[in-house]
Amino acid sequence: MKVVILAGGLGTRISEESQFKPKPMIEIGEMPILWHIMKLYSSYGFNEFIVCAGYKQDYIKKWFRDYSLITSDVTFDFTQKDKMIIHEKHTEPWKVTIVDTGLTTQTGGRIKRIKDYVENETFMLTYGDAVGDINIKELLDYHKSHGKIGTVSVYNFAQNKGVLEINNGKVEAFREKSDLDGDLINIGFMVFEPAFFDCIEGDETVLEKDPMTSLIAGNQLMAYTHKGYWQCMDTLREKEKLEKLWNSGNAPWKIWKE
Repeated sequence: MKVVILAGGLGTRISEESQFKPKPMIEIGEMPILWHIMKLYSSYGFNEFIVCAGYKQDYIKKWFRDYSLITSDVTFDFTQKDKMIIHEKHTEPWKVTIVDTGLTTQTGGRIKRIKDYVENETFMLTYGDAVGDINIKELLDYHKSHGKIGTVSVYNFAQNKGVLEINNGKVEAFREKSDLDGDLINIGFMVFEPAFFDCIEGDETVLEKDPMTSLIAGNQLMAYTHKGYWQCMDTLREKEKLEKLWNSGNAPWKIWKE
């Protein structure tokens, strides 16, 4: 099963870094957050990826082109017509297709453009700017169990303040927050049947609007609730938070072994 990753946006809210490279290529512990996401899927045996690139898409292509050089010992033998030898490759068994889906194409449009690469099969989809310890096997089992077109992972983005219970302006109770407080948000890590492509009109289609609304109207979208760790990287502060966790050696999303 193929994993599709959205990696084409401008990343304006973290422009301190995205002015130089695509947001999914911003490093956490010297490796792009895109790599971290792929490592999660790979740990569950999914090694075929389709990257929906756009903004600075050449950066992504060059990085993967040079990945073996980055991670392995290399001999450059200039006495034998510039021969290059890569010793003991440390790269994962990945097949990565990077597709230029356009600079201004919306999220839904980017997915529509990679339809031919997915072919007529179930596929996974996620955003290229968030990590978590999502149980991919459990997610897929859930998707297969309900038989609908789509499954989206949701997360309780709970607030951490005290909670006031108010009735007609009167404060009736004050308590600490519980796990039930907060909003369930879409965190990516989705699964779709190929029929989902029919819900996407073209480049101007936003994934989170008409396509999702169409599935909901047809009773074809289910939610998988993730109760572990999840964190997006929208801002420099969030990037630094993830970096600190990674450098501590206790990054919750690192479920794979070296």
